[in-house]
Amino acid sequence: MTKSKVASNTLFNTIKSIFGVVYPIVTFPYISRVLMTDNFGKINFGNSIVCYISLIASLGVTVYAIRECSKVKEDQERLSNVASQILSINVLTTFVAYFVLVILLIFAKPLENYRLLICIQSTNILFVTLGADWLNTAMEDFKYIAVRTVFFQILSLILMFIFINKPEDYLIYAAISVVASSGANIVNVVYRRKFCKLRFTWKMNLKRHLPKIFLLFSFIFSMSIYVNSDVTILGLVRGDREVGLYSTSVKLYQIVNTTIASISWVVMSKLSFYFAKKDYEEINKLLKYSLNFIIVFGFPCICGLEIIAKEIIVMVAGDAYADASLSLRILGFALLCSFISGWLCNMVRIPSGQDFLSLKISLFCALVNVVLNLILIPVWGLNAAAFTTALTELFGLIWGFIVIDKNIKITGLKEMVIAPLIGGIGIICIGYIVKNLIDSSFAISLVTIFFCFMWYSFVMIVSKNEIFLEFTKILANKFVNIKK
Repeated sequence: MTKSKVASNTLFNTIKSIFGVVYPIVTFPYISRVLMTDNFGKINFGNSIVCYISLIASLGVTVYAIRECSKVKEDQERLSNVASQILSINVLTTFVAYFVLVILLIFAKPLENYRLLICIQSTNILFVTLGADWLNTAMEDFKYIAVRTVFFQILSLILMFIFINKPEDYLIYAAISVVASSGANIVNVVYRRKFCKLRFTWKMNLKRHLPKIFLLFSFIFSMSIYVNSDVTILGLVRGDREVGLYSTSVKLYQIVNTTIASISWVVMSKLSFYFAKKDYEEINKLLKYSLNFIIVFGFPCICGLEIIAKEIIVMVAGDAYADASLSLRILGFALLCSFISGWLCNMVRIPSGQDFLSLKISLFCALVNVVLNLILIPVWGLNAAAFTTALTELFGLIWGFIVIDKNIKITGLKEMVIAPLIGGIGIICIGYIVKNLIDSSFAISLVTIFFCFMWYSFVMIVSKNEIFLEFTKILANKFVNIKK
């Protein structure tokens, strides 16, 4: 795989991630006003139930399937065999999940008024399973994934504005939301035939697959505890207002984290392939490339959040949320640790099959996070929640470096860091100057972002940063092709 191909795949996956973030931001103001509080609450409640059921259906299949299919993707017969076994396991776990859901809907009285809504929302689980989108990721078809996903989100947005006009339309909104999130999976049932033949089989080789799938599920489940414990404890101890403030900070934190982390899905497949062959020369090249991407594009985001945290929050959520600015700044440090610890986990340990080690680190981080939250949140509230997140990410980062495979050797780290560091210092200086000249939060945000972008681009071009120039070249080519 050429660097240009990796960069192109990263660009497409980043676009997909950005649209995944932008879509709910665009739809939220309209939907919350049209459906009104009660019906919007029903939608969120129904989604919460479906999310729990989807955990049963998905288990740890997606990450496992990407890794295992990547190892055999050069042999179509073996790929068909492995992919069919994993799909068949996923079909059975989906059946179990729906069985649990039916029992709940029949016997749980609090769910009586939500039965039809939950049934509509739960079709998302079926579509995700049948779509088996993990095969496209394993085969590195990121252009198709991005174009297809963006198309269905735009289609859903149009349908939303046409058909959602009054509070009683909440069931229609639920159906359109399914189209937005997983409608593309229906197309995939036909499209994936270009890679291999997928079929249901009773010869699933459960002895081989299930232990590893359950191990990854345990890892994902422990991560969900770690991610959600701060909000839960904050709500119980400090109340709804601080949860609202902190959730705003976390949403902005997750937007940046999700966008930069898009590189992991691009290289995970190729890394799994090279780890299976123990080709450390290619492994180190890909790891260096992905780390360079994280540093070049992640560091300016962190600097930007640190310097105009308050202005961004006010611009996005309003003056009432200004008190969340300190927690967002603290989460900026968490981002720095999260980028690198995520690189160690998603691009080193998971592709190399070190699932149990990832589980141990995740369980440790979850335990530390919960204990620190219980101790510190009653005293310092949402800022303590942000601090415990940052500290836990740091612990995970340190442990990850201690146990890293000794064959992983990244050269040129000094050269990789210097230009982004210079660019970051300039971003902070520009932010301070703009804040002293302008009063409006909206204007500060836009002016700072514009001049920081121009400055950072200048630094990257002058320093001849390879990955930045590669992405600039690809964007320029895409733009020229669109004009033609």
